[in-house]
Amino acid sequence: MNTTMRLSILASAALVSFSFAGIAQAQQNSMSFFITSEGPGKGGDLGGLAGADAHCQKLATAVGAGGKTWHAYMSTNSTPAQPGINARDRIGSGPWYNAKGVLIAKDVNDLHTNPQINKAIGLNEKGEPTKVRGDTPNQHDMLTGSTLEGRSFPPNLNLTCNNWTSSNFGSAMLGHSDREGIADTVYQHSPFSAHMSRDCTQPGLVATGGAGLFYCFAQ
Repeated sequence: MNTTMRLSILASAALVSFSFAGIAQAQQNSMSFFITSEGPGKGGDLGGLAGADAHCQKLATAVGAGGKTWHAYMSTNSTPAQPGINARDRIGSGPWYNAKGVLIAKDVNDLHTNPQINKAIGLNEKGEPTKVRGDTPNQHDMLTGSTLEGRSFPPNLNLTCNNWTSSNFGSAMLGHSDREGIADTVYQHSPFSAHMSRDCTQPGLVATGGAGLFYCFAQ
């Protein structure tokens, strides 16, 4: 092989590599939804909503999508000091797209009536699928603390691990990222309000069918 041919092959390979990198970067720039690839590792203690948001921002920044403002899809219960917060009210107005540029929902109402969140489309910030039912381990449980409509529960129901500050007290309402469960019910098919966790410990979340993962949306 002569020098000219070798240089031509190397140039072509570099061009292909550059093209793929450009496509990946464009996809990350358009991404406005992802499932966290990992949780903070402290069960339901996320450092409150601020800590959950910071985790979203950190993961997004690591893949070149940190130029947007990211929020965790989570509700909180009302307390004597402040009213409860609805997950649906803190994620912007949409539309939202995953890391591959696939539409998740066009607006908030669409997100809660016809969300395109499932095994194939519910990707993490790296564009990878989450382990769900049928995979080992199953990690389809998403921390939300929310009703089917993305709203907070009454203050007497601690389904937010003490507003995401506890790794031992209370439990968390979970959604199914693959929208599959052990029964054919609206709850088991819900990405936002499928069932409660066993408790708020990290082992408890894992045993229920999760890993302390959650949804992140860009405003």
